[in-house]
Amino acid sequence: MNFSRFSLSTSARAAVLAGGLLLTCAVALADEYAEVQRLQRIGQTSEALARADKYIAGNPRDPQMRFVKAGVLTAAGKAADAEALLLQLTRDYPELPEPWNNLAVLHASRGQLDKAEEALTSALRINPAYATALENLGDVRLRQASEAYQRARQIDAANARLVPKIEAVRGALGVGSKPGG
Repeated sequence: MNFSRFSLSTSARAAVLAGGLLLTCAVALADEYAEVQRLQRIGQTSEALARADKYIAGNPRDPQMRFVKAGVLTAAGKAADAEALLLQLTRDYPELPEPWNNLAVLHASRGQLDKAEEALTSALRINPAYATALENLGDVRLRQASEAYQRARQIDAANARLVPKIEAVRGALGVGSKPGG
């Protein structure tokens, strides 16, 4: 499943600029997001989180840095903290589908496929043309199908119709085709 990247829309950037900020300020903001992500990529998670926190303290209504911070937390193995931050983003900015998508990725990584499906449905209610969420919903539903076929095979091992279905789903998921396992 794919984590979303988040960036302010053109209209949001225009609103920021219309609010009196100069273009150089907008570029500086983009640089701050990139710097936090760069620090995380090179393994300086504590520094990335500290820099994100400092930025958020000065710009508490900026959803983008909070979204970036959730990505850093996830990469650092702090899924519970990332989930809490993403949930807060869904409350503060109900018009954004990206936090819902990333919540779904967290749920799916823990095998909570029903919760992942619900989060993706929320993202798609906001933006029905959100391709990443649609792809992730397909992945979740394939995993749900795989689990159902595996359970059916445990109950009815003689059902020959299940083997090709299990192999097809495993192939679609990029998993080796070993229907008995």
